Amino acid sequence: MDLTTALDAHDATVCVVGAGGKKSTLFALADRLDRPVVTASVRIPIFDDRVAAVRVTEDPVAALAEAGLDDWPLGLVPERERSDRYLGYDVETVAEIADAAPGATLVKADGARLREFKAPGDHEPQIPANADVVVPIASAHVVGEPLTEEHVHRPEEVAAITGREIGSEIRPADIATVLASPAGGLKGVPSDAIAIPVVNKVDDEADTAAARKVAREIHFRANVPRVLLTRLIADDPVVEVVE
Repeated sequence: MDLTTALDAHDATVCVVGAGGKKSTLFALADRLDRPVVTASVRIPIFDDRVAAVRVTEDPVAALAEAGLDDWPLGLVPERERSDRYLGYDVETVAEIADAAPGATLVKADGARLREFKAPGDHEPQIPANADVVVPIASAHVVGEPLTEEHVHRPEEVAAITGREIGSEIRPADIATVLASPAGGLKGVPSDAIAIPVVNKVDDEADTAAARKVAREIHFRANVPRVLLTRLIADDPVVEVVE
């Protein structure tokens, strides 16, 4: 199964949350879809080199209407906050973009400060009400690492969801518990949207074995159609689909 089909991304509003592959998911989808928009409801690193064009605008719907044939994938952002990142739109504006877009709208909907695993804060995620697909992500590389800020964004929130101690070894079951939790990866998913969890950075046999355990545990805890095991930087990013 190819990535766009596995994530039900064709002509959909896809919001990516979690850690360990959000931006890679956005750009992998953007490279494979027809006339997609890449945007954000939170800060996003500069991504001009990953799309055909970026429009910095307070009127993204007008920018969509003016887009030419060579502008896709099109990035839309409201403001450049500093040299290395853009701000994101509020969720109402992202919803307007999605309604006006000719194809898929791909949304970075929370932050992780370059960690491999996370749980959301009080103000996260920022998901528009018309989202079709929410993709909670974690990295397989965090299995076996300590539950600390070095590897995890908001380790105290992960500890609260999993019942584990700060500093304890992260297990596949811990990743699954967070990704499948209404306080974790499923937080803020609209009632008529679907969630498709992803375990990314599945680079070798050990990662694959750990990711399969995560996928099985997610299915035990949550009603999701499938869990993807991915290597998102690869030409064929889907390693396995666990249904």
